[in-house]
Amino acid sequence: MREVTKYPDSIELRHLRYFVAAAEHGSFRKAGTALGRSQAAISRCIADLEDQIGASLFHRHTWGVSATYAGQRFLRRARKAIRTIGEGAYDVASAGRSENGRVRIGIYSSIASGFLADLLRDYSERHGTVRIELIDGNPDEHVAAIRQLRLDVAFITGTRDWLACERAALWSERIFAVLPDHHHLTARSELAWQDLMDEPFIVTEAAPGQEIHDYLVRELAGLGQHPEIQVQSVGRDNLLPLVAIGRGLTLVSEAMTVARFPGVAYRPISNEDLPFSAVWSASNDNPAFRRFLSMARAMAVRLAPSTIAWSAELSQSPDLSR
Repeated sequence: MREVTKYPDSIELRHLRYFVAAAEHGSFRKAGTALGRSQAAISRCIADLEDQIGASLFHRHTWGVSATYAGQRFLRRARKAIRTIGEGAYDVASAGRSENGRVRIGIYSSIASGFLADLLRDYSERHGTVRIELIDGNPDEHVAAIRQLRLDVAFITGTRDWLACERAALWSERIFAVLPDHHHLTARSELAWQDLMDEPFIVTEAAPGQEIHDYLVRELAGLGQHPEIQVQSVGRDNLLPLVAIGRGLTLVSEAMTVARFPGVAYRPISNEDLPFSAVWSASNDNPAFRRFLSMARAMAVRLAPSTIAWSAELSQSPDLSR
């Protein structure tokens, strides 16, 4: 019958540290001084290590100790094990301090400017080694991914609470109509919904196209008008050139208005503010994400001290996530 080799399973880090120190100093007494331990403690620990390994690691002399052949071979492995454990501990500590890691963010608004752009820039400056992944999508997709911990956080319009998720209202943006620059409504500095009743609109198939569609229907239906809305199979960037050539108007949030496209003009809609909230899972223990969320909350308070009361104050504001 083949003999099964048994390996010691109770060797501790202190065994390795004491052994390496004794080998490097050539003395249990000097090793103890370097480690802040007594000579007897070093001697007992190394004797225990030798018993577990089943081999003598040192020759004992009156003047000190010297490594045996087995001890010399074990020394290389002990040093490597200590180095590996140290590197692993550093990696974990770095992740805990958000120096490394990844934050997966579901976005629903433009990051061209505004709160989210500033937040991403500040976080990147402080934690440049953390990988940031941005994922476009609609609120339902984002929330499903958050519940499954495939997303760390999503920034979603409105003040709706989502089942099994945490939410914090952070900022709001004005809503702008996008028109061809030759459109007669560009003569006005601000628009009302009544000004848009007879205008055709275009939206994208991708997010937030469906939400804009529903929002337009809701607002204009209240004025007794069923809007003409055409869905285009293009992204947001290609939607605006279609506006420029007169295929229809569309809506964007304030952050998008810094993107200057030839042939289009932006006009705010009176008294229309769109609140944005962060949504995440309470069970998410990603330290890089937790630091990101802390920064987001601090920025919201710094820019608008009344942010903490937005959930109640903005309950009547337009909500594109419904």
